[in-house]
Amino acid sequence: MAWLYLVVAGIFEWGWPVGLKLGMTDAGLRWGWIGFAVFCIVASGACLLVAQKTIPMGTAYAVWTGIGAVGAFAIGIVLFAEPATLLRFLFVGMIVLGIVGLKLVSGP
Repeated sequence: MAWLYLVVAGIFEWGWPVGLKLGMTDAGLRWGWIGFAVFCIVASGACLLVAQKTIPMGTAYAVWTGIGAVGAFAIGIVLFAEPATLLRFLFVGMIVLGIVGLKLVSGP
């Protein structure tokens, strides 16, 4: 169950960079998006807190940030037309390998 909380925490990590990006425009602040970012930060932290009750802190933090980074990378490509180059995918693939490797050596 702790790993499920950790994955959910990582998914909430995707929301706050999106909320911050959409929350600041040339016209000024968009408080709804900033509120969304704050909600995602709190929800992500709460799920990480629960996950760390059984998953070692270093493992949980590395996996949490990795899921957040990979998700933000994908969202950036899909929603914000960020570059989708082979090298960017290669390096993000290394993050994914690290996440999978940590899960494999960490037990249930």
